[in-house]
Amino acid sequence: MEQASLRIEDLTIRFGGHAAVNMVTCAFRAGELTVVVGPNGAGKTTCFNLISGQLRPSGGRILKNGQDITALSASARAKAGIGRAFQLTNLFPKLSVLENVRLAVQAQHGIGPVIFRRARSFTRLRDEAYAHLEATRLQEAAKLPVTALTHGDQRKLEIALLLALKPDIFMFDEPTAGMSVDEAPVILELIEEIKKDAGKTILLVEHKMDVVRSLADRIVVLHNGELVADGKPDDVIALPLVREIYLGVPAEDAA
Repeated sequence: MEQASLRIEDLTIRFGGHAAVNMVTCAFRAGELTVVVGPNGAGKTTCFNLISGQLRPSGGRILKNGQDITALSASARAKAGIGRAFQLTNLFPKLSVLENVRLAVQAQHGIGPVIFRRARSFTRLRDEAYAHLEATRLQEAAKLPVTALTHGDQRKLEIALLLALKPDIFMFDEPTAGMSVDEAPVILELIEEIKKDAGKTILLVEHKMDVVRSLADRIVVLHNGELVADGKPDDVIALPLVREIYLGVPAEDAA
Protein backbone atom coordinates (compact mmCIF):
# COMPACT_ATOMS: atom_id res chain seq x y z
CA MET A 1 0.00 0.00 0.00
CA GLU A 2 1.20 3.53 -0.82
CA GLN A 3 2.87 5.28 2.09
CA ALA A 4 0.67 7.85 3.80
CA SER A 5 1.64 11.46 3.20
CA LEU A 6 0.49 12.19 6.76
CA ARG A 7 -0.10 9.79 9.63
CA ILE A 8 -1.10 10.35 13.25
CA GLU A 9 -0.55 7.55 15.73
CA ASP A 10 -2.26 7.39 19.13
CA LEU A 11 -2.45 11.18 19.07
CA THR A 12 -3.53 12.50 22.47
CA ILE A 13 -3.73 15.82 24.28
CA ARG A 14 -5.02 16.38 27.79
CA PHE A 15 -6.07 19.63 29.41
CA GLY A 16 -6.10 18.84 33.12
CA GLY A 17 -7.93 15.55 33.41
CA HIS A 18 -9.80 15.96 30.12
CA ALA A 19 -8.56 14.28 26.93
CA ALA A 20 -9.61 16.63 24.12
CA VAL A 21 -8.08 14.21 21.61
CA ASN A 22 -7.70 10.65 22.80
CA MET A 23 -5.54 7.97 21.13
CA VAL A 24 -6.49 8.89 17.56
CA THR A 25 -4.74 6.96 14.79
CA CYS A 26 -5.40 7.87 11.17
CA ALA A 27 -3.52 7.98 7.85
CA PHE A 28 -4.04 10.43 4.99
CA ARG A 29 -2.83 9.99 1.41
CA ALA A 30 -2.02 12.21 -1.54
CA GLY A 31 -4.90 12.71 -3.95
CA GLU A 32 -7.47 12.31 -1.20
CA LEU A 33 -9.76 14.88 0.40
CA THR A 34 -10.77 13.86 3.90
CA VAL A 35 -13.55 15.72 5.70
CA VAL A 36 -13.38 15.60 9.50
CA VAL A 37 -16.80 15.89 11.09
CA GLY A 38 -18.33 15.68 14.53
CA PRO A 39 -20.42 17.72 16.97
CA ASN A 40 -19.08 20.80 18.75
CA GLY A 41 -16.38 19.81 21.23
CA ALA A 42 -15.54 16.61 19.35
CA GLY A 43 -11.86 17.57 19.06
CA LYS A 44 -11.73 18.47 15.36
CA THR A 45 -9.96 21.84 15.62
CA THR A 46 -7.77 20.57 18.46
CA CYS A 47 -6.65 17.72 16.24
CA PHE A 48 -5.84 20.23 13.48
CA ASN A 49 -3.86 22.31 15.99
CA LEU A 50 -1.84 19.24 16.91
CA ILE A 51 -1.08 18.39 13.29
CA SER A 52 -0.09 21.93 12.31
CA GLY A 53 1.97 22.48 15.46
CA GLN A 54 -0.06 25.07 17.38
CA LEU A 55 -0.38 22.52 20.20
CA ARG A 56 2.02 19.86 21.48
CA PRO A 57 0.55 16.42 22.11
CA SER A 58 0.52 14.73 25.49
CA GLY A 59 1.14 11.45 23.69
CA GLY A 60 1.42 9.83 20.29
CA ARG A 61 3.24 11.05 17.22
CA ILE A 62 2.79 12.70 13.82
CA LEU A 63 4.58 11.50 10.68
CA LYS A 64 4.89 13.20 7.30
CA ASN A 65 6.00 10.91 4.49
CA GLY A 66 7.20 8.48 7.15
CA GLN A 67 9.32 11.05 9.01
CA ASP A 68 8.47 11.86 12.64
CA ILE A 69 7.67 15.60 12.86
CA THR A 70 6.13 15.57 16.35
CA ALA A 71 8.89 17.75 17.80
CA LEU A 72 8.88 20.32 14.99
CA SER A 73 7.55 23.84 15.54
CA ALA A 74 4.56 25.17 13.62
CA SER A 75 6.86 27.21 11.35
CA ALA A 76 9.09 24.21 10.67
CA ARG A 77 6.05 22.14 9.74
CA ALA A 78 4.91 24.87 7.37
CA LYS A 79 8.32 24.82 5.68
CA ALA A 80 8.05 21.02 5.48
CA GLY A 81 4.84 21.37 3.45
CA ILE A 82 2.00 21.33 5.98
CA GLY A 83 -0.19 24.29 5.08
CA ARG A 84 -3.02 25.59 7.18
CA ALA A 85 -5.14 28.58 6.26
CA PHE A 86 -3.75 31.67 7.95
CA GLN A 87 -5.59 33.72 10.51
CA LEU A 88 -5.54 37.50 10.06
CA THR A 89 -3.43 37.94 13.20
CA ASN A 90 -0.57 36.50 11.12
CA LEU A 91 -0.92 39.14 8.42
CA PHE A 92 0.41 42.65 7.98
CA PRO A 93 -2.81 44.69 8.25
CA LYS A 94 -1.26 48.00 7.12
CA LEU A 95 0.17 46.50 3.94
CA SER A 96 -1.88 45.90 0.82
CA VAL A 97 -3.46 42.57 -0.01
CA LEU A 98 -0.95 42.11 -2.84
CA GLU A 99 2.03 42.86 -0.60
CA ASN A 100 0.85 40.32 1.97
CA VAL A 101 0.76 37.62 -0.68
CA ARG A 102 4.06 38.83 -2.15
CA LEU A 103 5.69 38.35 1.26
CA ALA A 104 4.43 34.76 1.33
CA VAL A 105 5.80 34.18 -2.19
CA GLN A 106 9.11 35.69 -1.10
CA ALA A 107 9.26 33.40 1.92
CA GLN A 108 8.51 30.37 -0.25
CA HIS A 109 11.43 31.31 -2.52
CA GLY A 110 13.71 31.59 0.52
CA ILE A 111 14.41 35.29 0.02
CA GLY A 112 15.40 36.92 3.29
CA PRO A 113 14.61 40.26 4.91
CA VAL A 114 17.64 42.11 3.54
CA ILE A 115 16.42 41.62 0.00
CA PHE A 116 12.91 42.44 1.20
CA ARG A 117 13.98 46.12 1.37
CA ARG A 118 14.40 46.04 -2.42
CA ALA A 119 11.29 43.94 -3.04
CA ARG A 120 9.64 46.54 -5.31
CA SER A 121 12.14 45.56 -7.98
CA PHE A 122 11.08 41.93 -7.86
CA THR A 123 8.59 41.96 -10.70
CA ARG A 124 8.54 38.17 -10.91
CA LEU A 125 7.55 37.80 -7.26
CA ARG A 126 4.80 40.38 -7.58
CA ASP A 127 3.51 38.73 -10.74
CA GLU A 128 3.39 35.38 -8.96
CA ALA A 129 1.57 36.97 -6.02
CA TYR A 130 -0.91 38.62 -8.36
CA ALA A 131 -1.58 35.26 -10.01
CA HIS A 132 -2.62 33.88 -6.60
CA LEU A 133 -4.97 36.85 -6.17
CA GLU A 134 -6.50 36.10 -9.56
CA ALA A 135 -6.97 32.46 -8.57
CA THR A 136 -8.80 33.53 -5.42
CA ARG A 137 -10.84 36.25 -7.20
CA LEU A 138 -9.09 39.01 -5.22
CA GLN A 139 -7.34 40.91 -8.02
CA GLU A 140 -9.67 43.89 -7.67
CA ALA A 141 -8.71 44.16 -3.97
CA ALA A 142 -4.95 43.98 -4.64
CA LYS A 143 -4.21 47.56 -3.56
CA LEU A 144 -6.50 47.59 -0.53
CA PRO A 145 -5.16 47.21 3.02
CA VAL A 146 -6.09 43.92 4.68
CA THR A 147 -8.29 45.77 7.18
CA ALA A 148 -10.56 46.93 4.32
CA LEU A 149 -11.52 43.40 3.28
CA THR A 150 -14.90 41.85 3.95
CA HIS A 151 -15.01 38.62 5.94
CA GLY A 152 -15.45 36.59 2.78
CA ASP A 153 -12.47 38.25 1.12
CA GLN A 154 -10.39 37.67 4.24
CA ARG A 155 -11.04 33.93 3.88
CA LYS A 156 -10.05 34.11 0.23
CA LEU A 157 -6.83 35.86 1.25
CA GLU A 158 -6.06 33.04 3.67
CA ILE A 159 -6.21 30.62 0.74
CA ALA A 160 -4.13 32.92 -1.49
CA LEU A 161 -1.41 32.94 1.18
CA LEU A 162 -1.66 29.17 1.50
CA LEU A 163 -1.29 28.72 -2.26
CA ALA A 164 1.74 31.03 -2.26
CA LEU A 165 3.55 28.78 0.21
CA LYS A 166 3.00 25.72 -2.05
CA PRO A 167 2.34 23.06 0.61
CA ASP A 168 1.59 19.46 -0.30
CA ILE A 169 -0.79 19.07 2.65
CA PHE A 170 -3.68 21.56 2.86
CA MET A 171 -5.73 22.01 6.02
CA PHE A 172 -9.00 23.96 6.03
CA ASP A 173 -10.99 24.49 9.22
CA GLU A 174 -14.58 25.41 8.25
CA PRO A 175 -13.45 27.50 5.25
CA THR A 176 -16.94 28.82 4.45
CA ALA A 177 -17.91 29.71 8.04
CA GLY A 178 -19.57 33.12 8.24
CA MET A 179 -19.60 33.58 4.48
CA SER A 180 -22.59 34.68 2.45
CA VAL A 181 -24.39 32.42 0.01
CA ASP A 182 -22.67 34.27 -2.84
CA GLU A 183 -19.16 34.05 -1.35
CA ALA A 184 -19.03 30.40 -0.27
CA PRO A 185 -19.04 28.81 -3.76
CA VAL A 186 -15.79 30.62 -4.65
CA ILE A 187 -13.99 28.98 -1.72
CA LEU A 188 -15.37 25.57 -2.61
CA GLU A 189 -14.30 26.01 -6.24
CA LEU A 190 -10.77 26.83 -5.06
CA ILE A 191 -10.65 23.69 -2.95
CA GLU A 192 -11.95 21.70 -5.92
CA GLU A 193 -9.07 23.10 -8.01
CA ILE A 194 -6.52 22.04 -5.40
CA LYS A 195 -8.14 18.61 -5.24
CA LYS A 196 -7.42 18.05 -8.95
CA ASP A 197 -3.70 17.81 -8.13
CA ALA A 198 -3.06 14.15 -7.25
CA GLY A 199 0.04 15.16 -5.32
CA LYS A 200 -1.93 17.16 -2.74
CA THR A 201 -3.50 15.88 0.48
CA ILE A 202 -6.48 17.85 1.77
CA LEU A 203 -7.98 17.80 5.28
CA LEU A 204 -11.17 19.73 5.81
CA VAL A 205 -13.26 20.37 8.92
CA GLU A 206 -16.82 21.10 7.87
CA HIS A 207 -20.33 21.06 9.36
CA LYS A 208 -22.40 21.64 6.22
CA MET A 209 -23.53 18.28 4.91
CA ASP A 210 -23.96 19.51 1.33
CA VAL A 211 -20.31 20.59 1.35
CA VAL A 212 -19.26 17.27 2.87
CA ARG A 213 -21.10 15.27 0.23
CA SER A 214 -19.82 17.36 -2.68
CA LEU A 215 -16.12 17.35 -1.71
CA ALA A 216 -15.30 14.32 0.44
CA ASP A 217 -13.47 11.25 -0.81
CA ARG A 218 -13.54 10.04 2.76
CA ILE A 219 -15.08 11.04 6.09
CA VAL A 220 -13.48 10.78 9.52
CA VAL A 221 -15.80 11.21 12.51
CA LEU A 222 -14.61 12.38 15.91
CA HIS A 223 -16.73 12.27 19.05
CA ASN A 224 -15.56 13.22 22.55
CA GLY A 225 -12.00 13.32 21.25
CA GLU A 226 -12.08 9.80 19.85
CA LEU A 227 -12.18 8.40 16.31
CA VAL A 228 -15.54 6.64 15.91
CA ALA A 229 -15.81 6.20 12.13
CA ASP A 230 -13.59 6.37 9.06
CA GLY A 231 -14.55 5.46 5.50
CA LYS A 232 -16.33 6.33 2.26
CA PRO A 233 -18.90 9.15 2.62
CA ASP A 234 -22.03 7.11 1.91
CA ASP A 235 -20.91 4.30 4.21
CA VAL A 236 -20.03 6.63 7.09
CA ILE A 237 -23.14 8.80 6.81
CA ALA A 238 -25.32 5.68 6.85
CA LEU A 239 -23.89 4.42 10.16
CA PRO A 240 -26.52 4.64 12.97
CA LEU A 241 -23.89 5.94 15.44
CA VAL A 242 -22.84 8.72 13.08
CA ARG A 243 -26.41 9.71 12.29
CA GLU A 244 -27.11 9.93 16.00
CA ILE A 245 -24.08 11.96 17.10
CA TYR A 246 -23.67 14.14 14.02
CA LEU A 247 -27.06 14.42 12.41
CA GLY A 248 -29.12 14.17 15.58
CA VAL A 249 -31.09 11.14 14.40
CA PRO A 250 -31.92 8.76 17.30
CA ALA A 251 -30.15 5.41 16.94
CA GLU A 252 -33.43 3.49 16.85
CA ASP A 253 -34.61 5.64 13.91
CA ALA A 254 -31.28 5.41 12.11
CA ALA A 255 -31.03 1.62 12.34
